[in-house]
Amino acid sequence: MAETQAENFPLVQVRDLKVFFPIVAGVLRRKVGEVKAVDKVSLDIMKGETLGLVGESGCGKTTTGRAILRLNDITDGTIKLKGKYIHNATAKEIRKIRPSMQMIFQDPQESLNPRMTVEAIISEPLTEHQKLTKKEKVDRVFALMDSVGLNRDFATRYPHEFSGGQKQRIGIARALALNPELIVCDEPIAALDVSIQAQVVNLLEDLQEQRNLTYLFISHDLGMVRHIATRVAVMYLGQIVEVSTSESLYFAPLHPYTEALLSAVPEADPEIERKRQAIVLSGDVPSPANPPAGCNFCNRCPKAFDICHKVEPTLTEIEPGRFVSCHLYRG
Repeated sequence: MAETQAENFPLVQVRDLKVFFPIVAGVLRRKVGEVKAVDKVSLDIMKGETLGLVGESGCGKTTTGRAILRLNDITDGTIKLKGKYIHNATAKEIRKIRPSMQMIFQDPQESLNPRMTVEAIISEPLTEHQKLTKKEKVDRVFALMDSVGLNRDFATRYPHEFSGGQKQRIGIARALALNPELIVCDEPIAALDVSIQAQVVNLLEDLQEQRNLTYLFISHDLGMVRHIATRVAVMYLGQIVEVSTSESLYFAPLHPYTEALLSAVPEADPEIERKRQAIVLSGDVPSPANPPAGCNFCNRCPKAFDICHKVEPTLTEIEPGRFVSCHLYRG
């Protein structure tokens, strides 16, 4: 999928996005600090592409995806969808644009109502946003089940009767119900057996080609992201540190954190795997409630120098389509 050509205009534009969560303490529950889950993130998601968003657990990937869909409140920054600002949209306005952007959740078990049948789960968005007759709704549900490879006889069954892969297909069918343009895939294969992961990814690729979908694919599986993503954004401690085409990023990473991440990815070729040397980072990931001064990565970076501990780098385009936030590449 990485070689698929996206259209040359952004479906989503994110600028200086911040999502901070308050820290409260004491009997009066007063604010004593804040967790900077997402801090000054800027991204473009091009129409028809798959943008991979990768990084360690807790770096803010999911919060970024949820904020783009307006499922989380935004502290600051702007979000455009199809050229229109949605970061300050009211609940009524968000409801109108909700059909164009949907989400596939990480854990299909947790995201499906155990008391609803497959038909009820998939048809719920249709009930909420469209006026269809009962027959039209049933026909639409069956068509969606066909598109994700689910037997129509399963329509009256409940989520507990299905395997993990089948549950995720139900979630995908639900996300497709309103013909969205953007789908945020929040680690959609992380909770699945390895044998099922490839099937779900292949399904997502086929659906993207058939429906001209745009994906924000959130994952910590760098091997899978390499396969499916057109471009990749690397996130660390709430900030984007590198954005590049998938091919360029995996062939020649620029940011020291990206280098460390990719050095840990196993190689299929035994000869290459024997020569692979993982970069072991010192220290622990700082708390997003108390990030270090200067660069967020400075206290773990093997290439850090004085300015890294004092001045925060900015995400800068150093080659056409390649952005990096690192003082090693300052002008």
